[in-house]
Amino acid sequence: MTGPPARVDPTYGGSVSDWDPPQYLGFADERSRPFADLIARVPGPASTVVDLGCGAGNLTPILRGRWPEAEVTGIDSSPQMIERARHDDPSTTYLQADIATWRPERPVDVIVSNAALQWVPGHRSLLPELIGRLRDGGRFAFQVPGNFDAPSHAILHELAGREPYAAHTTGIERPDAAGPDVYLDDLTGQGHRVDAWETTYLHVLTGPDPVFECAWSTGARPVLQALPQELRARFGREYRAALREAYPPRPYGTVLPFRRVFVVVERGG
Repeated sequence: MTGPPARVDPTYGGSVSDWDPPQYLGFADERSRPFADLIARVPGPASTVVDLGCGAGNLTPILRGRWPEAEVTGIDSSPQMIERARHDDPSTTYLQADIATWRPERPVDVIVSNAALQWVPGHRSLLPELIGRLRDGGRFAFQVPGNFDAPSHAILHELAGREPYAAHTTGIERPDAAGPDVYLDDLTGQGHRVDAWETTYLHVLTGPDPVFECAWSTGARPVLQALPQELRARFGREYRAALREAYPPRPYGTVLPFRRVFVVVERGG
């Protein structure tokens, strides 16, 4: 069980233009379990492994445990995340780059992506290109959230659609992902072997308003970034109160159901 890091400013009146590694890592256990479940289903050895959307690099040990002899490279678009990863893990190569435009110098054995592709607009059309960066028989494994109809997201966007927030939040990009059956159809139809499934985790969170803290560190960021500083604190208070009602605490903690979608692709010839 985990809770939010104590350093979070409850007013949310400052800048939120950049990713905050300490806030993100406050829920590292909930984010690492799906990654471990994904990697366990990737077959075969590998000498080159690339992690697209590596964040702060805290999941690299899972990759090293799975492929101890491999050359591992982490890719992330956030300079704050890359700086943190390089500081904590200087033995690994971490590069700041966009998932959609990154190119390896040569085809690689394994590409993994954990809860990152949902931030790439139209990522389904990008998948063939990502698979094309593998050697023949290489594996591409990714996991994306499948909870965009959950109360945490529904409340966020319903609230953001009200005034005075709507004037600032209309048209902002939302993370999005498909179901496992959609990815299965897409990628099998392109001649690849595909293993696709979904899992709903019941995360037991502790601490005050943990669902709010978890959402603030990831899914709510586009809304917070769009709001001017003078509205951000007010929005945070209203969102916090609504989530507290939607996810009431239980004697042992607050339960956050979280559906995730998994896909492992073996590139066909």
